[in-house]
Amino acid sequence: MQVTETLAEGLKRELKIDVPANDLASKLDDYLNELKTKANIKGFRPGKVPVGHLKKMYGRQAMAEILSNTIQESTQKAVEERSERPALTPEIDLPEEDAEKILAGDADLSFTMTYDVLPEFEIMDFSGIEIERPVVEIADEEVDQQIAEIAKNNTPFDTKDGPAESGDRITMSYVGKIDGEPFEGGADENGMLVLGSGQFIPGFEDQLINLKAGDEKVVELTFPEDYPAAHLAGKAATFDVTVKDVAAPGEATVDDDFAKGLGLESLDQLKEIVRGQIESQFGALTRQRVKRQLLDKLDEHYSFDLPEKLLESEFDVVWRQVEEDMKRNEKTFEDEETTEEEAKAEYRKIAERRVRLGLVLSEIGEKNDIQVTDEELQRALYDRVRQFPGQEQQVFEFYKNNQQALASLRAPIYEEKVVDYILELAKVSDKTVTKEELEKLVAEDEDDA
Repeated sequence: MQVTETLAEGLKRELKIDVPANDLASKLDDYLNELKTKANIKGFRPGKVPVGHLKKMYGRQAMAEILSNTIQESTQKAVEERSERPALTPEIDLPEEDAEKILAGDADLSFTMTYDVLPEFEIMDFSGIEIERPVVEIADEEVDQQIAEIAKNNTPFDTKDGPAESGDRITMSYVGKIDGEPFEGGADENGMLVLGSGQFIPGFEDQLINLKAGDEKVVELTFPEDYPAAHLAGKAATFDVTVKDVAAPGEATVDDDFAKGLGLESLDQLKEIVRGQIESQFGALTRQRVKRQLLDKLDEHYSFDLPEKLLESEFDVVWRQVEEDMKRNEKTFEDEETTEEEAKAEYRKIAERRVRLGLVLSEIGEKNDIQVTDEELQRALYDRVRQFPGQEQQVFEFYKNNQQALASLRAPIYEEKVVDYILELAKVSDKTVTKEELEKLVAEDEDDA
């Protein structure tokens, strides 16, 4: 094999690789001799099939396989001998007219491979990075407010005599019909509805006011034009309703008994859980803010040329998302007070930042032997599977049999571990803020993204 560098410009590389026809012929002979020991062809004893006969039957197919393997092996060897790291899989150019001659054994294998190499850069001293971590202190009043909301959502109801009023809970059976025919999903034997909650189609609840247990009523209304079920949207419908029970709201007393009714041991345990949930909510925002500061610091520090193909690939992903969002929201570039060219320039900068930071984080992780464990990946996979109730097995098999999809689960875990590694070495100071201040900081970060 002979390797000739034909282009070395910035990060771009082009190599011409030549493999003599004699080498290919030798590989073909080895292949056929191996096949000879296994071939079972009518008219010949096992192991006695002439190589010439095998070549006539399988030569072209064998040579095609040999070519594919030789190209793969030679490109990998060429890169390894040059101690280079391609940003993406090298592109191979083998002219079609040459391929036919090579398959026939009448020409040397000669092809070009082009690729971008990963840029080289020094890992910075992370101890010089200063990060301010905004921390929200959870006041007792905040916890009490959340518990009051829980109590509101668990309001006790007691059966009452007399007509239903707004705020009362009705238990009913109903059958929905369009043009006199029941429709799928429009019936329930023991449906519960708090009047005034807005849980049902507009106009439904209003027509139940003043009904008593045992009353029957035909509710007439029209489904909204934007109703999620397309076959019902805008359609006139009737509901045959029978009221089974009318219950008036009581008042939940927030005490140990209330907490036990939620399956907990005491009110103190409820408060502890609620505080933890609030802290987790704001903790996620704090993490988001801290990570954004860190990435901004890295982006400010690093400046190097990017692999063109890698950048184009990332920009295509970003731009496709932009186009889908605009189409879904029925927006134009004029609506956003910009032009397509200006928007592309802006989103190209975003793609450049993503690629640059991705390379930096990857290099930091590699140099410091940061790994995603099998257990971490397994947890991420199970979390993903749980997002598709009823399709768990199909989703599990999809990820197990698709390395690219599995890599998409690994990537964010790896990134977070690298970020954690850097933060351990950086100077991180806490600053107490209100929840409104934290939310504003995060919103500003999102606006600048």
